[in-house]
Amino acid sequence: MSIREDQAIARGRRKARIRGKVFGTPERPRLSVYRSASHIYAQIINDETGVTLAAASTLSPELKGREGHGGNADAAREVGSLIAAKAKSASISQVVFDRNGFLYHGRVKALAEGAREAGLDF
Repeated sequence: MSIREDQAIARGRRKARIRGKVFGTPERPRLSVYRSASHIYAQIINDETGVTLAAASTLSPELKGREGHGGNADAAREVGSLIAAKAKSASISQVVFDRNGFLYHGRVKALAEGAREAGLDF
C-alpha cells in the first residue's frame, strides 16, 4: 500500500469518528469543510432534513474573480467570512464545526477563524 492510500484510509477513519459525534440540527446546523489541492469548500447542513442551508467556496462568484491562488490560507479565511455572511442572511448564528477528517491546521483553521471573525459562533 502506498503512502497516499494510507493517508486516505487515515482520513476516512478520522472522518467516521468525527461524524459519529457531530450532528447538525435546525437550531445549530453543521458547518462542513472540504479542501482539495486547489480549492476549499464550506457548507452549512441541517442533518435532520439533509438540506444544505448555505454554501461557499473559492469557486463562488463572490470570490472567483479575485487574484491569487484558491488553495491557500488567505483564500480559506475569505471563504470563512463569506459562509458566515451567508449564514447570517439565513438567520443562522450558531453551528457545529465538522472538519471532515482534515487536521485542524492551515487552511481548515484559517476558514474556521475567518468564520468566527465574521460572527459565526462555534
